[in-house]
Amino acid sequence: MAFVLAIQVHKESLKLPSFELYEQGSQVRRSSKGIKDAISEGYGRKRYKADFIKFLVYSQASCDECTGQIEMIIELYKDQNGWKDLLGKYNELGRKINKFIQYVESSWR
Repeated sequence: MAFVLAIQVHKESLKLPSFELYEQGSQVRRSSKGIKDAISEGYGRKRYKADFIKFLVYSQASCDECTGQIEMIIELYKDQNGWKDLLGKYNELGRKINKFIQYVESSWR
């Protein structure tokens, strides 16, 4: 889900005004891609529960950052469609990451 959303954010961000491509657009792209990267890196360390949790928490933080970036874009560019839908999907992703962190904390070997 994080990967698919990162692709969608990348494509939507390229529709922002040209002066925002390297400002707000860059920020939202980096935070969205950081979610999937932290999940992948954490999974690579799944043998070490504390490391796995640490990277899942990083992923949650990147998701929160991405949500904040999208909220800013929605406020600044009310004429751009697609961002509100992405915001809802990132809120859902954040809940899923949180539930997964809870699962790893309580049930991971």
